[in-house]
Amino acid sequence: MKLDKVLSISGKPGLYELKAQTRGGFVAESMLDGKKISVNMRHNVSLLSEIAIYTYTEEVPLREVFQKIYDKENGGEAISHKESKAKLEAYFQEVLPDYDEERVYLSDIKKIFQWYNLLISKGVTDFSKSDEKATEEEEASKDTSSKDMGGEEE
Repeated sequence: MKLDKVLSISGKPGLYELKAQTRGGFVAESMLDGKKISVNMRHNVSLLSEIAIYTYTEEVPLREVFQKIYDKENGGEAISHKESKAKLEAYFQEVLPDYDEERVYLSDIKKIFQWYNLLISKGVTDFSKSDEKATEEEEASKDTSSKDMGGEEE
């Protein structure tokens, strides 16, 4: 599962996997308890692939932050989101040294660690770009290489 299928729904705990589109919204499955819910357009929903973290120079996509945590922990879980403020901020500083301390709040840092640990526990370890972009790039390179081959096989 890629991050472009993982949702955060305001007012609802945890993360959700996008399951199906409906006329007025979509169906999502909780990654915490497996229950399916119907989500309409009135809910504030964010795709994890669209979230970015402020730094002093740019906005870093959440998937890159997750990848840095993954590399730091050799694929294991990060510290608990329930740790002290000092521990959480120190750890996050190691992962993303130039994060904007005025615009990235402790609640954001806690959410990042909570989400990361939930994704790891569910076996989600691929934090690369979405399938669509990767597929488009692969198809573009196939088109060029097939043209270079000079003909069809018999």
